[in-house]
Amino acid sequence: MTTRSFDDFRIDLARCLRRNRISRRQALWLIGVGTLCPSTISLQGCATSPVTGESILVGMTEAQERAIDAQVSPHQFSQDLGAVQDGRLNDYVTEVGRRVSRVSHRPDMPYSYRVLNANYVNAYTFPGGAMGVTRGIVSELDNEAQLAALLGHETGHVNARHAAQRQGQSLLAQVAVVGLNVAVRDSQWGALLGMGSQLGASALLASYSRDNEREADALGQDYLVRAGYPADAMVGLQQLLVDQEKQAPGLLETMFSSHPMSSERRDIARHRAETVYAATEGADPHRERFLDRTAGLRRLKPTIEACQNGELAMTKKQLPEAEKQFRTALTKTPRDYAATIRMAQCLQAQGKGQLALRYADAARKIYPEEAQGHKLAGILALSQREPAAAYQAFDDVDRTLPGDAGIAFLKGVAAEGTGDKRLAARHYAAYLNLGQRGQAAQYAYGRLQKWGLVK
Repeated sequence: MTTRSFDDFRIDLARCLRRNRISRRQALWLIGVGTLCPSTISLQGCATSPVTGESILVGMTEAQERAIDAQVSPHQFSQDLGAVQDGRLNDYVTEVGRRVSRVSHRPDMPYSYRVLNANYVNAYTFPGGAMGVTRGIVSELDNEAQLAALLGHETGHVNARHAAQRQGQSLLAQVAVVGLNVAVRDSQWGALLGMGSQLGASALLASYSRDNEREADALGQDYLVRAGYPADAMVGLQQLLVDQEKQAPGLLETMFSSHPMSSERRDIARHRAETVYAATEGADPHRERFLDRTAGLRRLKPTIEACQNGELAMTKKQLPEAEKQFRTALTKTPRDYAATIRMAQCLQAQGKGQLALRYADAARKIYPEEAQGHKLAGILALSQREPAAAYQAFDDVDRTLPGDAGIAFLKGVAAEGTGDKRLAARHYAAYLNLGQRGQAAQYAYGRLQKWGLVK
């Protein structure tokens, strides 16, 4: 592939903006620069482990752990298509999560819980306790005790301060650059967007060591028992994941990269259940309550499975097959937000931009409080010579998910497309004032320079 300079790209983009049209490749780049760009944090030093009482080397204070949750987690949860529109289910997961966190070593952390619209199988937490579990994994669980085991494991990571020990300053830097790097190096829309929701969490959580995972398992199982559940629920959870990995390894690719799994970990949990926690045998796993409170989600399982199949097909660049799977999902659940978003992305990957935009607009109506539909519609509107509509869509992103620095740049591109240089300059300047770097910043500065606003 011939490498083009940034100047070539900038000239090409400016020419396209004058025609009110951008290419699919340029749309990919714009999605990349629309990724959250958080600031970095300073390295700290030693602290006392809340779990062991021993001295540990950490990269952030507890206040910074909380700040990361507030700054970064809303954007990652949006990348995973936001919390499911089922208040009863989210309240239930919060109830179980709080039951577990109350008996942990750090009960006063600002824990929060939500089931995310993402179809892939995973759960993750930010350092301050903001947790997300995907609908893909919740739909596979068998009872409340397994849900408590899952949340207990994530609570273990928070209590042992694994993120603080492991990442420090690089934690935010990884999240800031991942979207841009992928967009620049990968010209395949399907590969970027088909499973793109996983990138942020994968970058954030990658490199948990096996020792970290074993400690989180042990803490999670202990919290599980303290909360009144049977210890063998951790065994059941890990057996479920081992079985899933054998049956459909692609569905757990991200989870296994961020949470290395093994039969050894399952066997250790079983040994503890049979020895240390033997007295919990026969405790109620609350299966009936789980089935009742998750009934709405479980009815969506055929839709979730079709979406999973479609996303896997997109990663393999099998776009017609992916489209077929997303149509199946939408036949089963016509107003499913995740399936509608994925269909829009799949159609755009096939060059069906106008149809893709219709699906993106439908997604905005289905879930107007969630940002990804608005962002995708904005990119697609630009590609369809509709910069005014794109600007409105990006404005809706600002309304639903404030703090995404890249949106200032995208609003500048849209305003420039309408011919409103004054408005475009204001957004480009705002983007630069946020301290951004890279190609988008160079482009923004170049436009301000061309218009005589900077020297």
